[in-house]
Amino acid sequence: MTEKGKVWLAGAGPGDAGLLTVKTRQLLCEADVIVYDALVSEEILCQIPDHVERIYVGKRSGHHPVPQEEINAILLQEAQKGKRVLRLKGGDPFVFGRGGEELELLTAHQIPYEIVPGVTSASAVPAYAGIPVTHRDYTSSFHVITGHPRKGGKLQIDFDALVRLNGTLIFLMGITAMESICSGLLEAGMEPDMPAAVLERGTTAAQRSVVSDVKHLPKEAKKAGIGMPAIIVVGKVCRLGEQFHWAEKRVLGGRQFLITRPRQHSSSLARKLRDLGAQVLELPAIRTKPVEPNPELTAALEQFGTSAESWLVFTSPIGVATFFEQLEKQAWDIRKLFRKQTELRIAAIGSATGQALRSFGLIADLVPDVYDAEHLGRSIAQNAKPGSEVLIVRAKDGSEALLPPLEDAGLSVQDVALYETVCELHEALHDEIVNAVCSGEVDAVTFTSASTVHGFVQSMKLTDYTNIRAVCIGVQTAKEAERYGMQVQISDQATIDSLVEKLLLLYGKEERA
Repeated sequence: MTEKGKVWLAGAGPGDAGLLTVKTRQLLCEADVIVYDALVSEEILCQIPDHVERIYVGKRSGHHPVPQEEINAILLQEAQKGKRVLRLKGGDPFVFGRGGEELELLTAHQIPYEIVPGVTSASAVPAYAGIPVTHRDYTSSFHVITGHPRKGGKLQIDFDALVRLNGTLIFLMGITAMESICSGLLEAGMEPDMPAAVLERGTTAAQRSVVSDVKHLPKEAKKAGIGMPAIIVVGKVCRLGEQFHWAEKRVLGGRQFLITRPRQHSSSLARKLRDLGAQVLELPAIRTKPVEPNPELTAALEQFGTSAESWLVFTSPIGVATFFEQLEKQAWDIRKLFRKQTELRIAAIGSATGQALRSFGLIADLVPDVYDAEHLGRSIAQNAKPGSEVLIVRAKDGSEALLPPLEDAGLSVQDVALYETVCELHEALHDEIVNAVCSGEVDAVTFTSASTVHGFVQSMKLTDYTNIRAVCIGVQTAKEAERYGMQVQISDQATIDSLVEKLLLLYGKEERA
């Protein structure tokens, strides 16, 4: 008999991946299957590992392609298979999220479960619009009401009671019923000039706000083309939105970027862009696969150090990490290199590779002024003593531009492959990413190597890439993007910081206090 699994009901928050709780972020990686709603943002979906099964149940206000009873049954069935099931819901699972209904069936079948609260849109979305839901000078309470009408289209709301409360009113899922909500409040005696706001897609790069009053809000929202998902806020605190709004003021606020990267790399670029206010979709375009076994590396290291001067050359942080991983697997002690009768020198292609070496206690003797293969080769050729030997440890099919300057200088060169890059295909993410890119929601796609360009193309499977705005590190990366017709910009230097500076130049705005 299959052992029972377990279900976690977790809130994904209103959209911004930074608002995920630590526990929910952990569960994204540990779950066997994730059952998710339409309100879970693409930014969050991009953080789910490929090995995790996904089941889309598409619930949003007024649109339920999968009935609630069927969702309940899916959770039960997956748990009965012995799986760790994450039920991922927008906002908080117990704030109009029908979490209680889903637990009833699990409880009846004695399926273990946990509740992981999430950041509710009722407080987070107004906060991102600069609207405090309480304020000592305006109100001491706030009230969250579902604006979703029952079957038959009638709202079950006691408007008289809400008006008497004199607190901030927050209507979730109320866009289709906005006119009824506002007229109900007015009929119950609310002042027509009571400030009111509608907040669309709050906490995301696409968030928009319309601030008016109860009488005119439906007309103003329609004029602005406000759509779902959105919430309605009614109360004097709405006046503070213009004074306190901050999200759009961030230098990259309102921008969304797609970051391509190797699978094994945590994205420092993504973190930097999020800190500047951007929404970031992460797409691992490639993964690295070590060359194993690697007798060529072993032989090269054994022979290395026969000349008066020997150069060990690294061309990427991944290459540094893979080099030491392979030494460990082979039980090959790095001290052997330093015991030989040679002057050992180390070269790194750029600052990031140099930093990776520092983490292993090595400081590069040479880093070229321009961080690419051609300039690395030229720098070594200019600084190496005649007859020096050069051992390059890098990716299979690395840039050929590195070798000619070394060979022209008469240096003895060995070029050893440590790893190869393999394109990542993301069938589960494909539709979300393609829709975001093709709809214009993505301002730019970043590439840090030619292989990430190739991996992106393989994953996207588009017929036309001419509308894609590519921001690239290095000339070789840019050439690969241009080969597919992309609109290309190149960072001034081959560094993450320089790539960020280029994005700021192209898409940033002056951050105002």
